[in-house]
Amino acid sequence: MNETVMEKLKVLAESAKYDVSCASSGTVRSNKSGGIGNTVGGMGICHSFTEDGRCVSLLKIMLTNNCIYDCAYCINRKSNDLPRATFKVDELVELTMEFYRRNYIEGLFLSSGVIQNPDYTMERMIRVVKELRTIHRFNGYIHLKSIPGCSQILVNEGGLYADRMSVNLEIPTEQNLKMLAPDKNFQSVFTPMRYIQQGMLQSIEDRRKFRHSPRFVPAGQSTQMIVGATPETDNDILRVSSALYRRPSMKRVYYSGFIPVNSYDKRLPAIIKAPLIRENRLYQADWLMRFYEFRADEIVNDATPNLDLEIDPKLAWALRHPEFFPIDVNTADYQMILRVPGIGVKSAKLIVSGRRFGRLSREQLKKIGIVMKKAQYFITCRDLPMNTVNEVTPEYVRKALTEPKKKKLINEGRQLSIVFPD
Repeated sequence: MNETVMEKLKVLAESAKYDVSCASSGTVRSNKSGGIGNTVGGMGICHSFTEDGRCVSLLKIMLTNNCIYDCAYCINRKSNDLPRATFKVDELVELTMEFYRRNYIEGLFLSSGVIQNPDYTMERMIRVVKELRTIHRFNGYIHLKSIPGCSQILVNEGGLYADRMSVNLEIPTEQNLKMLAPDKNFQSVFTPMRYIQQGMLQSIEDRRKFRHSPRFVPAGQSTQMIVGATPETDNDILRVSSALYRRPSMKRVYYSGFIPVNSYDKRLPAIIKAPLIRENRLYQADWLMRFYEFRADEIVNDATPNLDLEIDPKLAWALRHPEFFPIDVNTADYQMILRVPGIGVKSAKLIVSGRRFGRLSREQLKKIGIVMKKAQYFITCRDLPMNTVNEVTPEYVRKALTEPKKKKLINEGRQLSIVFPD
């Protein structure tokens, strides 16, 4: 790689780091004879995780950080004075292949600023992934950003080469999106989302009839919302996420804590650091909707519009609804077992299957993997003392689970205080 490409890499990898929607999951593209790379194998390298927990490395890069838009929250907005660079198609293709050959990466995450117009930018991005697939026979994971406002023809072509495509919603409400990004609107975002969904559904139907019909975005699509740049509540955010998850093609909604990269813009809030705890709680709530059969209005609503930052959403729901507890793990149905704090999806399934052979005891529950410190207040079994949320009150349970435990150690003559989280 020559010095010019390395300089571009340095600039464009830095510009791409604020996009968090790059999980490599939900697809299997194995290597083929004469090809190179795969999605299950294993400067601008990010680490993402597959559905089974494996870590994969992606080249996270932008085609260009030049942009015709002036979005208040974006580091690459046209009014910012920062180093600019643009890859040629062949430069980015060669860079990806070189990184793969050196075992730096297992795939590519490609996004871009908008140059000239959305279609011009999207066409250049598609040329990159098309050359990787057809000329270099690259079979690794590719996540391709779809440019808001681009045509259906280009979305349909890009979907034939990418494992996942995404269009970032950025702001949960259109009014605030127009305030911070006057060149964008919900139609420019939701239209390519709909194109991706139509392509996926058509591909599924075609493959039922023709076994070797091309696959279209097999890992589905994702999107990203910025948290904290505008005054939406968690209720507003999760209602949008819930609506998006009702689309059969939407696999992930990512939440990015607002980072004040343009602190001079008076439309943005003045904060010192990203609200990471709020971001974490939103991911936990998102998990409840996707895997624990919770509705968004059960997690947050008009009465409690924001998530509790002190405790996780599942525990918060249980403490608000002590009337549903305790449940007997030996007789309760799977859906109620899922709602017990300290019991995960895997543990709930093990409980349902294990109790067929006899009544479960406290020790057996611990072996299954239940977090008894939390669960003990919400369940009963044959040898568990009656110390449930209704006997000791929700306030007591909350206090017991949030007070940190401190242990003091003497290390090299100094007294160190270590806090062990719950």
